[in-house]
Amino acid sequence: MSEKDLATLCATIEPEMAAPVYVYCSFPDFALPEGLSALFTFRELEGLTAVFDLQDAERYMLPYTFKARLITIKVHSSLEAVGFLAVVSAHLAKAGIPCNAIAGYYHDHILVPVDRADEAFVVLEGIREANVQASRL
Repeated sequence: MSEKDLATLCATIEPEMAAPVYVYCSFPDFALPEGLSALFTFRELEGLTAVFDLQDAERYMLPYTFKARLITIKVHSSLEAVGFLAVVSAHLAKAGIPCNAIAGYYHDHILVPVDRADEAFVVLEGIREANVQASRL
């Protein structure tokens, strides 16, 4: 069952970092290269944004930006939960770490710069620890 309660969500954050490095690409013609599978896509007026594994982008010689690691927040958050990603992004912002959030059906996901990924992971674990301690008081 999906969770809506902010305190529960924050106390049960379980971050999991994916191994690949991902990058953002843009396709003004709204078409992905044949045979290339994206982590996700988003249709914008200017074109199709796609996030790929860096190795795939380089193999296809695609221009890209923002080398990132994907951290999945392993708590089944409701798509109607209020403030959860705001808490996550505020903690990361306080640490000076940019993040790009994606809400999936079961989990929220963030892409953070490769060189700050380990630090972002620790920040996320800190949210859980702070909320677990607060619930004990």
